Order: sequence, then structure tokens, then C-alpha cells
Amino acid sequence: MFFTYLRRELRRRRKAALVVASGLALGIALVIVVDSVSSGMGRAQDKVLQSLYGLGTDMTVTKAASPADAGERPRFRFDAREDGSEEEQSTDRVMVQGFQTLAGSTVRKVAGQSGVHDAVGGLSLQVVKVSGEFTRGQVQQEGGTGGQGGGEGPGGEQAPQGRVQGGGADFDVNSYSVYGTDVTEPALGPLTSSTITSGRTFKASETDAEVAVADSAYAKEKKLEAGSTVTVKGTEFEVVGIATADSGDAAADLYLPLRQAQTLGDAKDKVTTIYVEATDSQRIDDVKAGIRKNIPGTTVTTSADLADTVSGSLSTASSLAAGVGKWLSILVLVAAFLVAGLLTSSAVSRRVREFGTLKALGWRSGRVTRQVVGEAVVNGLIGGVLGIALGLAGAYAVTTAAPTLQAQLGGTAGGSAGGFGGGMGGGPGRQAAAKTLDVALTAPVSLTTVALAVGLAVAGGLVAGGFGGWRASRLRPADALRRVE
Repeated sequence: MFFTYLRRELRRRRKAALVVASGLALGIALVIVVDSVSSGMGRAQDKVLQSLYGLGTDMTVTKAASPADAGERPRFRFDAREDGSEEEQSTDRVMVQGFQTLAGSTVRKVAGQSGVHDAVGGLSLQVVKVSGEFTRGQVQQEGGTGGQGGGEGPGGEQAPQGRVQGGGADFDVNSYSVYGTDVTEPALGPLTSSTITSGRTFKASETDAEVAVADSAYAKEKKLEAGSTVTVKGTEFEVVGIATADSGDAAADLYLPLRQAQTLGDAKDKVTTIYVEATDSQRIDDVKAGIRKNIPGTTVTTSADLADTVSGSLSTASSLAAGVGKWLSILVLVAAFLVAGLLTSSAVSRRVREFGTLKALGWRSGRVTRQVVGEAVVNGLIGGVLGIALGLAGAYAVTTAAPTLQAQLGGTAGGSAGGFGGGMGGGPGRQAAAKTLDVALTAPVSLTTVALAVGLAVAGGLVAGGFGGWRASRLRPADALRRVE
């Protein structure tokens, strides 16, 4: 009887049911779109952070900045050629990023902290190569004859010294970044933010091998490929693979085994950055506090700290979605619930004779109330279906359009002078200090979001039914039968 009466009433009052369902549908659709866009913002931000950290890394540990770590500027010295030859000369200077290093034993201390699943060290270097040649000038006598110098004039007097013309120096300065990675721990470190697109990655046995992996952009610039060779400070390395950054810029131009990088940088058993993976993402704050307490002189930076440095249109859009968008969707949803309740209550007032007759025939107030609530819940479910359809369409439109957002990363929250590993040149330190990425926005819809929409639909129906049921329960048969519409 309940479902028969319910079906007949909904069919008879199609327009009113459609109005109520449409109002709920708009509110539910807005909630779905805002929630999916917020989820897309989170994924975009994670993508930005992974381009710095790499997969699996929850935090990094660097040396705390101090004035004593300012370092000195690089100096270059070239030998003079007595024979006046114009042979090209070159020299390399390999410097540690930011001149801040930690002892290799610190990696083991970090790995032994409670809540740490794994820790691996890396060394960020900057290579500055100066190459070119000197050209010797020619001495011109003031009398117009050329020569290499002055001579004696008539009567033994010294002839006037001539002027030097021509000559000079032509030198080229080439700077690139090198990152020493622990080849025995391929799951951690900045190389995990890139994909090997040619050749191979390092083997675990190549801890001291003269091999290298080149970033694809650097390889294209220098015309390198798997099998090519590069020379760093007089040491020749074989390029075994080409890596392409998954998003944005690469962490370094060249990746070398950590031990080789330490040798080149004269930093034996030293690292600039320790990449840490926690046993549980819920313990990251505890692990951070433990490292700072037990290992003084270090700066610990988590992904949450980095997220605070993200600015640009990604940050603006994320703030809008998290703040204005959510509040707007809540307000619209509340308004939809109120409108649905008022419309249902109004519909009850127009069915006074109907409910009065049912009560005269023996229907109790509870049964009448359940009938009204049932109709409202069905209207809510219809609105939920429409709202889910509209929300999915809106999320699909955002994903298809894929608007490009710009993410800018400023200085890290740790306050280190050089970010993760230093502030100059390439490498992780440079990436943390200044980096701009273009990220395509998507709007993924999860099952949780769909379940939330269904819950809102039922809640909207109950709210509307509550209004109408309360109104219907207050009707008295005698008053209802006396009313003529």
C-alpha cells in the first residue's frame, strides 16, 4: 500500500517533485565539482613536490645554515706560456652546493631514528669550467717599425719603448650541476623524480664506477646519448642512461655514483642532503621532531613545509577551492535543503483534504508522516542521481579543459640559506630556492565523493520530509474535512 500510494503521488505531482529534485541536484553537483577540483589541486601540488623530492621521500635533512658556511668564491689559475703559443687552456672547479655538508655518519644516525623506514644521502655539486686561450700582443715602435721590444738608438741611447697592440684573452665559462646519488638505494633520492628514457639506470654494484646518467635536456644541449662520455675535472665518465624529469626541471644535469661525486668535490664521506622515508605517513611530524632533537645542527623539511612555499596560480586556485568554493557549496546546499523543505511543507498544506480523508479512514498520524517522508526521500534520491550526473559532467569538463596552473616554489620553511642542499646552480638546492612549474589541473571523482553525494541526497530528502511530516502530523481530521479548496 505504501509503495503503491507513493508511486501514484509522485506521478501525479511530477512538476513539484522535479522542482524539489532539481534544487537538491544543483547543490549536490556543486559539492561534487568543488570536492573533485580540490582533490585535483592536491594531486597537482603533490606532483610539484615530487619533482623536488622524488617518490617515496617524506622529508629531507640538511645542515643548519650558519655564517661560517658562506664559503669562498672560486679562483682559477692559468700557466703562462713563454713560447707565446696560443694553445687552449681549461680548468674545472667542483664546489659543494651551498658549501654546507653533513658527515656520512649522520645518514646512519637518521636511519636509526624511531619511525624512519629508510634514509639515503646525496651530494649536490656545482661544476664551473673555464676554457679558452690567450693571444700575445705585438709591440709597435713609435717610429713605425714593428718588433718584440725596444732597442738601442744612435749613440747607444735607449730607443723609445713601443706600444702593445692586439692580443688578449678569449675564455668561455660553462656551469652545470652534478648530483652524487647512492646507487645502492635506487628507491630514494632526486633521481626518482625522473624516468630513464634511454639506456639504463645505475647498478647497485657501481658504487665507485666511472658511469653517469644525464638529464635529457642537458644531453640534448651537449649532444649526449647512452654510450657517450663526459669529462668532469679530468675524469672521464661513460653515460649509461638518459633521464627525463617527470615534471618541471631535473634535480641535476648529471648524476654520478655518490663515492665518485665525493672524490670530485673533495668531500670524502660527506653529503649535502639526506632523503628520509617514514614508516608511516601519520608519524612524519613525530619523526621530524625526533631528528631535530637527537641530531642537532640539522634542518628537517617535510612535504608539508614545502607546500607552504608554493605560490602562483596553483596556490590561488587551491585557496579558492578550499575556502570560497567549499563555503559556497555549503551555502548552496543549505539553501537547497531549505527550499526543498519549504516546498514539501507547502505541498502538504495543499493536500489537507487528502490527509484528512486518510485520517478519517483510519490512518494514524505516524503513517501519514512516513508517507510524506517517503515521498521526500524519493525526491531526494532523484535529485541525487541528477546531481551526481551534473557533478560528473562538471568534473569531466574541468579534466578535459585541463587548465594550466603555475606553481612557484620560494625559499624553504627550514630557513636554510641554500634550501635543501645549497642555493647556487643546479641540484635540489636550486630547485627548492627558485622553481616554476606548469601543472595541468584535473578533477578526479572518487567513490568517497559519490557516496557523499548519495548521503546528501538522502539527507536532503529527510530534511524536506521532516518539514512536511511535521506539518502533516499536526492536521486534525475534522479541520481538514471542513476545509474546501
